[in-house]
Amino acid sequence: MSNLHQLAAQAVRQALESGRTVATAESLTAGMVSAVLADTPGASGMLQGGVVAYQNSVKDAVLHVPADLLARAGSVDPDVARAMAAGARTVLGADVGLSTTGVAGPEAHDGKPVGRVYIGIATAAAPPVSNTPLPAAGRTFAPLRAAPPWKDCLRPWY
Repeated sequence: MSNLHQLAAQAVRQALESGRTVATAESLTAGMVSAVLADTPGASGMLQGGVVAYQNSVKDAVLHVPADLLARAGSVDPDVARAMAAGARTVLGADVGLSTTGVAGPEAHDGKPVGRVYIGIATAAAPPVSNTPLPAAGRTFAPLRAAPPWKDCLRPWY
């Protein structure tokens, strides 16, 4: 079992023990967080679903991220990560919303450097955001390096 799958197993177990459900909204990781969670035994008891929102139009239309925020801040921003997580939580009817957005590279995006990652968490309480800078090593590995912090971000909510 990979380290990523071990982390997912811990997150699924914690969610099941607390009776909470999770929904994801992913840009940078393009569904990988949902896929790893869904590949974990017991996930059907906690994973509501996920939205891959690579384009800003999807962030706006599906997750209800305000278009003016996207126009002003760009897609890689802590407020966008918060709004994506809140949108996933609301649209998918979950207790916890989790989002990932960032710059995989090979070039900067909207003035944000390669490796900049924001992980948003939304619950009934105020949603925090983790700014997780990652070393630039090319797009192939950026989503794999971005995925593990989501488990640590979920821990306080269980």
